[in-house]
Amino acid sequence: MSERNSYDTLAPEFTVSVNGSPLPNETAADLIKLSVLDDVDAPSMFAFTIVAWDTKQMKAKWIDHELFREGNPVEIAFGYRDKTTPFLSGEITGVEPDFPESQPPTLTVRGYDRRHRLMRSRRSRSFTNCKDSDIVSQIASEANLRPQVEDSGVTLPYVLQHNQTDLEFLMTRARRINFEVVVTDRDLHFRPRKITDAAELTLRREMELLQFRPRLSTLGQVPQLEVRGWDPSTKQEIVAQAGIGDEPKLMQGSNSGPAATRRAFATLGSARVTSPVQTQQEADEMAKRGFAEMALGYIRADGVCIGEPRMRAGTVVSIAGIGDRFSGSYYVLSVEHSFRPKAGFRTYFSARRNST
Repeated sequence: MSERNSYDTLAPEFTVSVNGSPLPNETAADLIKLSVLDDVDAPSMFAFTIVAWDTKQMKAKWIDHELFREGNPVEIAFGYRDKTTPFLSGEITGVEPDFPESQPPTLTVRGYDRRHRLMRSRRSRSFTNCKDSDIVSQIASEANLRPQVEDSGVTLPYVLQHNQTDLEFLMTRARRINFEVVVTDRDLHFRPRKITDAAELTLRREMELLQFRPRLSTLGQVPQLEVRGWDPSTKQEIVAQAGIGDEPKLMQGSNSGPAATRRAFATLGSARVTSPVQTQQEADEMAKRGFAEMALGYIRADGVCIGEPRMRAGTVVSIAGIGDRFSGSYYVLSVEHSFRPKAGFRTYFSARRNST
């Protein structure tokens, strides 16, 4: 866990590189705003807006510049006083000139990380006798991405991709086993949610943390999750269960959401999921990981902090100074870094926690 003393937060900086080179000084001087949204469950995106009017020649500029052509690679870094941290690597997918009344025109450049390459076409095909991690490796290579996958463990006799984009298909497979599909530069990661990791940084109330709104809810929390399927080879039902104690880790708390719900309402109920599982091992893994994902929805939070370039989706942060129940580790699902020359650098985030 690291502190912020390596940053001079009075001097926020950013860099935007296109085609491997930083924006020209005259382009950077015209920048109005820059934002990057990082998300574990959707392609991460960026957008920056620049003034597109030449006051000397009294005509539009930048709109036709080769720098902002579709497909050009973009790299964005945030930081403070000559110390920036690379944050997103993507490609330009769209440009939006705007010609408002009585104001100079602007140009907004938008793009995504390379997950957008997996959204281009729909396919129908099958995979036999392989793991989900094997399927991800194959699809990543087809999209000219480097597969960085963690073994999903279960060999599946048959998997069908039916009229889905590659990204839709991979996200569906990931959700079944509580995995994530994340792209960093040209690496495609397929991995479990890292809620057991140590916190990357600490945000303290009225210091780094400017706003924070946690919401605890027992709705949807049950003490047991059951997965049921059918084994056509043996003509028998497949049943798998996971319950309190199967959470991978309590996030600096002592009571999980399912345990608190059972204690408060004396409920012994369970959630039942009927799914086309093919083996007992697959059902067991789905039950355990599905229960962990359900428990992670116990506390949902939104916050704003001083611009923090180390905060990324898919990492754990520690929240301090907001009382015993809600202080502790939170798993970050999405992060938006926003930079405006006049307003400064701010980080907005959404997070979850499975315990108090």
